Amino acid sequence: MTVLAAESLAEKIADYIARLIIDGKLKSGQRIQESWVVEELEVSRGPVREALLLLESRHMVTILPRRGAMVTELTEGRIHNLYDMYVVLLTMLATLVAKNWTDADKDPLLRQAMELQQIAATRPATEFMYEAFNLMSTVYPIAKNEYLAQTLEALRPAVHRIYALTLRHTPGEANVAKSFFGELVTVVLTRDIPRIPEICESYGKRQRVLVIEALKKES
Repeated sequence: MTVLAAESLAEKIADYIARLIIDGKLKSGQRIQESWVVEELEVSRGPVREALLLLESRHMVTILPRRGAMVTELTEGRIHNLYDMYVVLLTMLATLVAKNWTDADKDPLLRQAMELQQIAATRPATEFMYEAFNLMSTVYPIAKNEYLAQTLEALRPAVHRIYALTLRHTPGEANVAKSFFGELVTVVLTRDIPRIPEICESYGKRQRVLVIEALKKES
């Protein structure tokens, strides 16, 4: 497979490796050989090393001296730490969007939410998962906080990974996620700000339990 030139070759390589980790094709603790990536993608070692550093900054890869890169191991502690942070950030994002959206934003938000519902009803759960994260990224400009957007994007692969883990063992969870996003969009568009923390915390609490159960099954 050849990776075509793009804005950042290292980013493309990082996305490719991240997708393998998210899909469970690269396992927790598995070593990632630079030579394999070079041969698989027909690229040089420089951008591969840069990609691995990017993935380390996104908590997908751990690089150890004299041992190289390996898929970051999932543990219960890491899952709790990630959700502690993610729920707070998601609550902040939804709150800022609820405060800041204008009439010009309303129709696009509704359209995107309806498209997400359609994807959930007609396509595989994994596609819904990717589109849900894409929808979240489209509202960053409405939130008007570049630091929040950058932090959420940095955490996105790690959150994506554990959500995919849940779906592999609890496929019906996609329907729960659909309801969650639908409810969240509703409270954001009605500016029902007091309900946002409750919705995000409840969903996060459920997800923690399911991810830890899935982790035990997979290990």
